Amino acid sequence: MMKKWYMIAASFVLAGIGAGIFYFAVYKPSAMHLPDDVTMETAWGAPYSFDSLPPKVRLVEFIYTNCPDICPNTTMQMAKLRDRLQKAGVFGRDVEFVTITIDPERDTKEKLQTYANTFGVTGDGQGWVFLRGSEVATKATADAFNFQYRDPGNGMIVHTSLAYLLNRDGRVIEQIDMGGASRFRVDEVYKTIMDELS
Repeated sequence: MMKKWYMIAASFVLAGIGAGIFYFAVYKPSAMHLPDDVTMETAWGAPYSFDSLPPKVRLVEFIYTNCPDICPNTTMQMAKLRDRLQKAGVFGRDVEFVTITIDPERDTKEKLQTYANTFGVTGDGQGWVFLRGSEVATKATADAFNFQYRDPGNGMIVHTSLAYLLNRDGRVIEQIDMGGASRFRVDEVYKTIMDELS
């Protein structure tokens, strides 16, 4: 009789673990999206409203320009990915990159332009937007992705280390580790994007 109760209890525990894995691996990411009610501005001052975007596959990253390592390393991998997508003829037309600063107070338009220029982006309309918004808009956008960040008071912001790949409907289909080539695997992300476009 006791063995039967252990089996029932074990079944409930396994079901709970399975439900948790499904929630965090499948359901929760698919519920993430750019918020409809937020408008930011590009590094060149143009408004960018999330509620009127044409359907494209989008890669979203959150950065701050004073980040010493993970942010510029991720943006560099995205630049390599952009080059491959341009060769395939899909960048800009079918795929857009969105880089959002989580430090809009320090990351002025000029500072964001300088950061964008480092990665070969010299203005709007090139398939890669660099955005800044109010503190409220920034938090609302980060919250929509469960992206956590905080400034401990020294300007070195502690933040989640994920980028987000969205399908044409604007839903997250993959969370991608930020960082250098060992974490942000250009070949894998490229394949996922091309599979999504086919």
